[in-house]
Amino acid sequence: MSKTLTLLFTMLASNALLAQKDSASTRVLDEVVVTANKQEQKQSTTGKVITVIGKELLEKSSGRTLGQVLNETIGLTINGALNNAGTNQTVFMRGANSGRTLILLDGIPVNDPSQINNEFDLNLFSINDIEKIEVCRGAQSTLYGSDAVAGVINIITIKNNVTKPLNVKATLSAGNLNTVRTNLQLFGKINKLSYTVRHARLKTDGFSAAYDSSGNKNFDKDGYDGSSSSASIQYAVNNRLTFKGFGMYNAYQSNIDAGVFSDDKYFQLKNNMLNTGGGFHYKSPKINITGNYQFSQTNRAFERDSLDKTVFSFYQRNKYFAKTQFAELYTNLPITKQLSLLQGFEYRYADMNNQFFSVSSFGPFTSGFKDTNVTQSSMYSSLLYNNQKGFAVDLGFRLNKHSMYGNNQTFTFNPSYQVDEHIRIFGSFATAFKVPSLYQLFDPFSGRTDLQPEKSTNIEAGIANANKNFSSRLVLFYRTTKNGIDYDYVRNKYYNFIKQTAFGVEYETSASITKQLSIRANFSFLSMADSTQSRVSFKDTGYVYGLRRPGINANISLNYDTQKLSFSLSGKYVSSRNDIGGFRRADVALAEYFLLNAYGEFRYNSKVKIFIDTQNLTNKTFFDLRGFNSIPFLINSGISINL
Repeated sequence: MSKTLTLLFTMLASNALLAQKDSASTRVLDEVVVTANKQEQKQSTTGKVITVIGKELLEKSSGRTLGQVLNETIGLTINGALNNAGTNQTVFMRGANSGRTLILLDGIPVNDPSQINNEFDLNLFSINDIEKIEVCRGAQSTLYGSDAVAGVINIITIKNNVTKPLNVKATLSAGNLNTVRTNLQLFGKINKLSYTVRHARLKTDGFSAAYDSSGNKNFDKDGYDGSSSSASIQYAVNNRLTFKGFGMYNAYQSNIDAGVFSDDKYFQLKNNMLNTGGGFHYKSPKINITGNYQFSQTNRAFERDSLDKTVFSFYQRNKYFAKTQFAELYTNLPITKQLSLLQGFEYRYADMNNQFFSVSSFGPFTSGFKDTNVTQSSMYSSLLYNNQKGFAVDLGFRLNKHSMYGNNQTFTFNPSYQVDEHIRIFGSFATAFKVPSLYQLFDPFSGRTDLQPEKSTNIEAGIANANKNFSSRLVLFYRTTKNGIDYDYVRNKYYNFIKQTAFGVEYETSASITKQLSIRANFSFLSMADSTQSRVSFKDTGYVYGLRRPGINANISLNYDTQKLSFSLSGKYVSSRNDIGGFRRADVALAEYFLLNAYGEFRYNSKVKIFIDTQNLTNKTFFDLRGFNSIPFLINSGISINL
């Protein structure tokens, strides 16, 4: 704990000194965001808590995965991001359980109905395909429906301000563990037509997914090979009406191991996703109208062929198929200079099936379930008031009709006040819900059709400060969850637990020391209490922690930028947390850790740069998942060309 206090003191003391320094040039940006209310607005005009990961930071993350970038964002823990490539990445936002953070692709929800919690596999995204990320924390079910319990992550791929008919961007990098990354982009604008075509690939030998606790079992390496291809077009009929179309195909193959502390010579996960659709946008001084349609199809397969026959079930093939459809139509209607109305309609369709086959000492075994689907229709409204003198409020309501669970309502009350040109205060009171996934309902081994929807209430308050060379934001939040959906580790069934509460504090800051030198830092504290079933017995009990979620998470980076050279040194601290100890065993504590990373790039000219990215500089051994290895020292260097 002393290390934690020392780190926190250092961060806050540094910020206090930086705030007193007025001579440095400003690094504070009032970003334009779209996630808050489905329309472009300055971040300072919304009371919602949004962190923007911009193009500048993403350009300096070519040697990392999307999960690793998100893992350094305040309020987020991406469990598995620092494990072997291809590891399932669980998104914990503000301590909420898996599947309570909705992933958006250019504002449209993406998910996989065959996943346990209906979540989306972040391994399917390449960081090079992304232009910007908006992380909106706090309950967003009123605008974005089920799964947006803790917030949303909007991954934006659309390029803006493109003027030339043809642009080319290529990136090639390599690193230890025989890791190779490639990326090629073609994009441009021809008269009224804009287009983008991308292809990216990541291949690595990796390291053993499972941890060899004895050190002498010679666990083999578990490699990864994945690619992402996408294309999009936009056609502007005139200055008011625009049509768009898009398509994306992502696939990867990853070797995995048998489980905790357990190797397997041949156990593979194969995953691919097709995502396609289109839409339109009409904009005039009196009304904005947006329509979107998206179709998604996912195939997942686990295959195990243990030729040595040393395990009980030496052959397994577990295949999942899922598809979704999403359609929406919404309008932004200015009523007066101070008042506007957002009105939307939405339809979602989700379908999945599963086939399982295994061979063991007892012979072959087959199970699974046929195509099963659910639908959900929604209508939502959001009334936005801004008196142009600093006070703004967002009042929203959503009505959902689910094919299994009938009607459900959520609402949002989100006021904010701009005290002066530097200080803004804000708050929120919102409800959210989460329906059980198809897997949790119909899996033949663990599913239960009598599961009830999960409901939560979220309260938050904060203050933001933006000066000439210094910005900061402090947020407090409190969330209660009833009928929470969780896994019974004794009976091996899903069930509704009694109650969960989460209290947290988030502080983030950025400052300029000189024109070349800047600092960014964030610190979050999380306290959770679960009234849920004991993982040792059948009794209900109380836990004062969330599994795999640290109570303290801090990130800090020192950045140096000149016309030709950029360099950053960053650190990440994660406090101790608990993981599952095994069947009918008490949970076990995972030790705290601190990681040191560095990045440098040299820009030969405006078109060519070379870069080097390192992670875990001290080669520290640490664990985010009990029984599984985390990243060793990693180095990745390469070249990027823009033509």
